[in-house]
Formats: sequence, structure tokens, C-alpha cells
Amino acid sequence: MKKLMILLLVAGGLAACGNQSSPSQSTDEVDKSLTEEKDEGKQQDEAGEEQQEETGEGNEAEEAEESSVQAEEEEQDPQYELSEVYSIVPIDDANPKVALLTIDDAPDEHALEMAKTLEKLNAPAVFFVNGHFITTPEKEKIVKEIYDMGFEIGNHTYSHPDLTTLSPDEQKEEILSVNDQVEEITGERPKFFRAPFGQNTDTSREIAKDEKMVLMNWTYGYDWNEEYMNKEGIADIMVNAPELGNGANLLMHDREWTNAALEDIVKGLRDKGYETVDPDLIKTPRNEE
Repeated sequence: MKKLMILLLVAGGLAACGNQSSPSQSTDEVDKSLTEEKDEGKQQDEAGEEQQEETGEGNEAEEAEESSVQAEEEEQDPQYELSEVYSIVPIDDANPKVALLTIDDAPDEHALEMAKTLEKLNAPAVFFVNGHFITTPEKEKIVKEIYDMGFEIGNHTYSHPDLTTLSPDEQKEEILSVNDQVEEITGERPKFFRAPFGQNTDTSREIAKDEKMVLMNWTYGYDWNEEYMNKEGIADIMVNAPELGNGANLLMHDREWTNAALEDIVKGLRDKGYETVDPDLIKTPRNEE
């Protein structure tokens, strides 16, 4: 019985070894074969890793190229230009029934709230700032926040003087100091300049040209008249003014009543079929370069 068990164990061991190698292979040959298979497998793994790394680098390059192409596609050519009377004129096939929203004297007290209202309505605008309003960190933060919301920051001089009463050097200080302020806050110099009271001079025109800014006055505005210093009055006149037409350039101010009426003004214009034009689509010397 014991001999039979020994014979069975020996036979089983031979059978087990037979599953791993050919009966004609020696132990050294088996070890060599296993080593070669291991080395081959390692080489295949390393080749696969190299291929993955190369593919990854290729994908990153492709993704960077796609992002660059997408950014170029997103950059739009100007679709509008300012006329001699500062209305918005379409270039080629752009929609002619548009109105431009502009807010002067920012950021006095209500500019940020006005920007949030316009952002909610997806209504672009230009905020023309006065330098004397942005001399504190709090006001600088407001300008930056308005800019980061996607609104254009325009130059409305430092102290809102009548430029016709100032010397050329004083005018330069009034205008260039604001460009410097805005650039320091946002990283971008203003593209649009609006003279207080619409009073441009040879000096202000020359500065605007040198700074590659567009001079911008307006088609109409009413919120400085006493009869329109209330929500209902200013909302009604801004939507139903006789001057409203294709390309109208609407002048408003950072004022309590205009702030209160702003949503009604935008909705009223849209009810009449007017699109609020994006200032980025207006031709300037900078996007002609």
C-alpha cells in the first residue's frame, strides 16, 4: 500500500511538471525559457508605456492647437463703427436695429448694482469712469469687478471738467491719468473716451488718437433733467424718446433713479426690437491693427 502511494505521488509530480515544460527540457533550460519570457514581457510593458507617453504628448499638443484655433475663431471682426454723430452703424450685414448703453460718472454710488442688473439681462454696456471716484481700494475693486463681468471701461476724465477751459497740459493730465488708473486696475487701457459735456478740443482729439481711443458722445440722454429724476420718468423717456432709432447711443449716469429704472429700460428697448450692442464689436484703432 505504501509503495503504491509513493508511485502515485511521483507520477503526480511528473504530471505537474509536465504542465509547466516539455519533458525533454532540463531544469536549466526551463529557467532560461522563463527568464526570456519575463524579459520579453518587460520589454513589451516598457514599449507600451513609451507609446502611452508619446500618445499623451501628442494629445496635449493637439489639445493646445485646438484651443488656439478656438480662441482665434472666437475673436470676431468689428461689426459696427461710430458715425460722425456718434450713432452705431452696421458694417456689412450686421443687425442695424441696435442701441448702445453707456453709463457715465462711474463708479459713484450705483455702478456695481447697475452692472449686476445688466449682467443678469445679458446686456453689454460701456461704463465711463471718473478718476476721482477710483482713489480708494474699495472703488478700485468695484471697477475691477465691473471689468471682470465683461463690461467695457471708458475714460470720462479725472475730475469731470469742461476741457475747453483747461490748458493742453491740464487736459493731458485729466485724460492720461485715468488711462493709467484703468490700466493699473484692469490691465487694459480704455478704448473709448467721452469728454464731459461732450466738449472735445483739438488736444483731446490728439490724445485720443495717440492713445488709440474712439471719441464717443451720444444720441440722447435725460437723467440729469429734474422731471426725469425718478424711476418711472426716466424709464419712459429712454424707451420712447423721439431720438430713438437704429444705432442710438444712449447716455445714462450712475444715479439712483437711473439705477432703479435700468431693467425697465433694457426690457423696453428689447420689446421694441432693439438689440443692445456689444462694445467689443465696435471698430477702434486697436482692432484695426
